[in-house]
Amino acid sequence: MEIKLLHLGREYPQGYDYFRARLKRAFTKNKDVEEPEQIELLLSHGQFVVKELEALYMLRKYRTLKKRYYHDS
Repeated sequence: MEIKLLHLGREYPQGYDYFRARLKRAFTKNKDVEEPEQIELLLSHGQFVVKELEALYMLRKYRTLKKRYYHDS
């Protein structure tokens, strides 16, 4: 999951370095978690973040296309 998040972070609005630092902090903060229920919760949150980033990028592409082809004249 970390690889997918890093890949998605390349286009993050505040920059890749900002995204990478926040991602590393999140993984480091939770490195000592050993309970299976807590791990599942963290993984599901990570999958949610991936979906949200994908939605953000799709919205940005849609807005760009809309602005490019359907501008008001």
